[in-house]
Amino acid sequence: MRYRVFIAVSFLLVFLFPALAMAESCLICHSAMKGRMEGRKGFVVDVNIDSEKFSESKHGGLDCTGCHLTYKAQPHEPAKEAEVPAEVAELMPGTSLKGKTDPVALGACVGCHPDIYAGLKESVHGRNIFRKKQTDGPLCLDCHGNPHYIASASDKSSPVNHANVLRTCGRCHEEKEVVEKYGLSSHVIEKYKESFHGKKYILGHKKVPICNDCHGSHAVLEWDAPDSPVYGASKVKTCGRCHEGATEKFAAAPAHKYIGKENPIPYYGEKVLILLVFGVFGFTLSHVLLEAYSEMRDKLVRKEGRDE
Repeated sequence: MRYRVFIAVSFLLVFLFPALAMAESCLICHSAMKGRMEGRKGFVVDVNIDSEKFSESKHGGLDCTGCHLTYKAQPHEPAKEAEVPAEVAELMPGTSLKGKTDPVALGACVGCHPDIYAGLKESVHGRNIFRKKQTDGPLCLDCHGNPHYIASASDKSSPVNHANVLRTCGRCHEEKEVVEKYGLSSHVIEKYKESFHGKKYILGHKKVPICNDCHGSHAVLEWDAPDSPVYGASKVKTCGRCHEGATEKFAAAPAHKYIGKENPIPYYGEKVLILLVFGVFGFTLSHVLLEAYSEMRDKLVRKEGRDE
């Protein structure tokens, strides 16, 4: 027992405490500095870091230079390019498109999340960045938010929390320019909200499936890709995770409902029902008003008759 305690204490002294000390030394300045300034590469950056929020984040126990690999312990002493790990340097052509201020730090995610990054690179989002060299493909921070304040997915403030995923995905998938550029399905979030799942989501159901439950989180593929979880036989398995015994016929139901004239029967059926509802209410109101007028007229006629 004493041996285990010794090992634990030694680990804290050797690894954790120096990292915390490093973070604290950086925050001495960066928690006090306000506003924005020009960095060493000429880009304007926000220099303030909220030390309390950082300490509570998922990265709160990490050493600053664990991500900012081109900086050393001494304030802003540049490291040699050769000191950047090969797996990070390999990502630089893509991360430099997304994080011009410090693309090395953006690629440093691979150091702790190698499997996730591998899936991301081969996803439809990753290929858009690393192969097609497009800047509008989402990378880590586009979904998870500020790197200094990344919260757990269970935290309601996180962009990837169940309650916020639709809004996060919608920032791209509801953007008209992005939809037209890549030929994506239009109004996809609105169509989801019109589905059975979407209705439950709007009502606040905590376990209803949302975007990442069906499409995946990091290794997202085109919907009709052979390995896509929402295509072919794979869709049956995906539905089966919640609906035990799901069949091909069951899985064939559209998860994103057609809206507007894309589906003419419910579209025009809705218009007829609206006219019918307003017609019934209009007729009822007219009938009540006519009845009231008739009553008032009869009373006036009877009163005039008595006066004579």
